[in-house]
Amino acid sequence: MTSVQSGSFWQHSQSYLDDEILIKKLLLSHDPDRRRLNSEMLLSAVENIVFHATASEELVSDKPVNANFKSNISNIELIESPEPLMHTIYKIAHEMLCKSPGKEDLHTRTMASFDLLGSHRWGAKAALALAAFAISYGEFSLLMQLRPHIPLAVSIANFKQIPSNMSMLKPQVKALRSLSKTMVDLTKCIIEYEALPLVHVGPDMEDLAVMKPKIYVTAYWIIRSTLVCSSQIKSLMAMKPEQVHAKHFKLNNSANFSYFSRYSNITIAAWELLSLDNRLSSIYSHLRPQVDAFRRQTEAKMHQKLLSLFKKSHIDNQNVLQMMFALKDDLPLKDCSTQEKLGVSALKSKVVLLLISKPDLLPFEQLFFLVNQTYDHPHNDKIEGSYAIIWVPISFYEAWTDAEQKLFDFISNSMPCYLVRQPWSLNSAVVNFMKQEWNYGGEAILVVLDSEGMITNLNALDMVFIWGSKAYPFSLSRENELWDGEQWKMQLITNEIHPILTQWVEEGRNICIYGSENLDWIREFNAKMKDIKDAGMQHEMIYVGKNNPGEHTKEILSIMNREIHSNLLSFTKIQLFWLRLESMRRSKSRLGNNASTDNVVAQVSALLDNNNDNGWAVYGKGLSTDIVRVEGDEIFRCLNLFRQWGENVGRLEFIDALRTVLEPPLVDGPCNHTQVVPYSEGLVQGNMVCQNCKLLMKKFTIYE
Repeated sequence: MTSVQSGSFWQHSQSYLDDEILIKKLLLSHDPDRRRLNSEMLLSAVENIVFHATASEELVSDKPVNANFKSNISNIELIESPEPLMHTIYKIAHEMLCKSPGKEDLHTRTMASFDLLGSHRWGAKAALALAAFAISYGEFSLLMQLRPHIPLAVSIANFKQIPSNMSMLKPQVKALRSLSKTMVDLTKCIIEYEALPLVHVGPDMEDLAVMKPKIYVTAYWIIRSTLVCSSQIKSLMAMKPEQVHAKHFKLNNSANFSYFSRYSNITIAAWELLSLDNRLSSIYSHLRPQVDAFRRQTEAKMHQKLLSLFKKSHIDNQNVLQMMFALKDDLPLKDCSTQEKLGVSALKSKVVLLLISKPDLLPFEQLFFLVNQTYDHPHNDKIEGSYAIIWVPISFYEAWTDAEQKLFDFISNSMPCYLVRQPWSLNSAVVNFMKQEWNYGGEAILVVLDSEGMITNLNALDMVFIWGSKAYPFSLSRENELWDGEQWKMQLITNEIHPILTQWVEEGRNICIYGSENLDWIREFNAKMKDIKDAGMQHEMIYVGKNNPGEHTKEILSIMNREIHSNLLSFTKIQLFWLRLESMRRSKSRLGNNASTDNVVAQVSALLDNNNDNGWAVYGKGLSTDIVRVEGDEIFRCLNLFRQWGENVGRLEFIDALRTVLEPPLVDGPCNHTQVVPYSEGLVQGNMVCQNCKLLMKKFTIYE
């Protein structure tokens, strides 16, 4: 790590206070326990107050001001504390406002505040002191901004005896605003430094020994400054009207001497604030780059440690999960179904699926299908408890926005899985690792860690969409294994999209899946298929629109349900149909297959890339691999020849009979083609069509 040099400020500060003695006193008061405050969120709430308090524009308008997610004090946790967060803040505010500044010197009062905050870490001390100050500062600024517009504000200001003309106090108020912002910026430095996982990456002890005292002294000057600011606000609110109403100043007029004295007091107060602001700004100019240097070096070491961690074998997954999620919080997870806070120990011996996405997670239909294919999948009962999905939302921006946090809060209350409770607190090195090593770029991925914490699949989302919980343990080898046992058949095309459709496949029914967005074509196609059904050839019709279904598909569904037949699949289910086909193509492509070498890829691509307005149809039966795909005008040519091929249905299967028209014979004259089919139960009564001449084959039995 780059050596942290002692800046000029730290040497200059010796003229004001002996830092070494001060640090010893500060450490005597510092006795942190197990309580943990989300200092970052508390400081964000303070910053929100400071921002609005220092805003020059008027806040009153017809447009409502939405509360910042982070400014909601109920969202800020103070873990393992004997008292609520607001009780702690009010106690500090009492120390600031209710003790007379004249009875004790400023240093003594500052040290008393440190005694009060002894159980907290340094960043929490500064954030709590700022929160206590922000209450009085925000209240004062709110009255000043609302008084010209709202009668209630006028009444309260008069009741508090706040002067109506504050023009003389502008220098003091301006200095107060500037110092408030500087205190917030400095507190961010302390919180960021304390959030670094220094213990886990082995920091340079020499650099650490230089940095820590600076953090202690910085916290001291922040809290000291909050006491000064609070005292001045108290004085401002206690000023009498005549103290700020004088308009003229003449040095030769003895009657104006008292005015000069009052003006001097205001100038001195403003100078005191500016002096503190300059001091804190000097601290910030040295501390900010040093904290940034620590962060860069720590992130680089953290990245290397994560790389090393994932290359090693482990007894379980705890070291890996601890490093990723539990650096700041012992209970980093939440079970959405019970709202219970959990540690990573709850995932021990489980296969862990990390669902990494933006805060809006997935489109509704994909989220619905993910739940349907995992927690609601029939096969899930057999492996329940063997795996867990952890949602890890990552902001699209450098820092979480208000809208993202509200969206996360909303979604997190309706998810059936686990999630990271405070994803905005994830270590930046962990987030960057996911982006760089796991190729997360904004599109949702499902990274699989086995029970020992090893990565077995960098994205299992597609295999979950295709096979659901049957894909357990969701490894890349399992994906290959599943594809080895698959063929292009109706079961693969429709698997688990709808329970009735699954039942039809298992019962061996003839099924026709068709698509088009040409309503005239749909009407004509259904009319011809109805004629075939009326002739005794039973089949089920399933409309699926076309790839990327939209509003037009919804309109067609509505018309079909009124005019033609009630379609089994809703619009959402149609979306899922196409989602599974897209997943099949992506899954196959990742495994190195393409349309020229793999029949499944070829058939799936033909459906996904079909832009024919005249529609298409896929005919299949149950679990059979004999599937016929017909497109455009070829469908009607085939259906118009129904009497010709329909005669064969009695002897052949529906699909085989249809194929005799679609595929002309490959040979002229007698055909001598033979085919040996291994015996299986139920095949004795079946028939087979010759692939060459398209005629019914004679059957013989061979005994070995």
